[in-house]
Amino acid sequence: MRKAPLLFAIVLFAACKGHEKRVLIYASDKIAVDETQKNITIANGDGTTHHEQELDFTGGDPVTLNVESPQGKYTVTIPDDGLWIANLKSDTVVGSRQHVGEGGEGRITQDVLKQKVDSLEKLMQDRNVSEANQNYFIPPTKAVRITTETKAKVFGPFTTVSSSFDAGSVPAIYKFYSMKEMREIVGKLEKMVGPSDSTGKK
Repeated sequence: MRKAPLLFAIVLFAACKGHEKRVLIYASDKIAVDETQKNITIANGDGTTHHEQELDFTGGDPVTLNVESPQGKYTVTIPDDGLWIANLKSDTVVGSRQHVGEGGEGRITQDVLKQKVDSLEKLMQDRNVSEANQNYFIPPTKAVRITTETKAKVFGPFTTVSSSFDAGSVPAIYKFYSMKEMREIVGKLEKMVGPSDSTGKK
């Protein structure tokens, strides 16, 4: 009869176990975080560099981050478990899951380039963007969950995916860009596609 309290304790422990919120902070200046990890200060510098910091929370309750930045004071809420990006930069951040190691495409055709440009333009316009589609549009002061898999690898703005990185060591890879970076990428691809004809088609 005395097994009931023990069984209840085991069930309660199992219910509470496993909560994990991994938050990647993106900022344009140095990031200072207090011991609670919930009070964040962004330095008032020139804002020309990219800074990142990872925060880890294990409780099941939503987490509220109090941010003090050159743009003012505000809060960012992390409601659920998973891997999140909190964009504290002054520029929107966009990105998607990268399918690595599935074989090369060989020669890239004009049609493939056009599709790539179209897809990236939609991403920059926040069209057809969702966690289910594994692409992301994160405005300043907002946080977005990238995946429920907290062990996924994320490459942030101004960081390249190294060819030596072992993709098999993580469940998934994601790459993010600042909006400025993405506009430059699309501009280069558009030059590769070539000029439009008289009908407006490329």
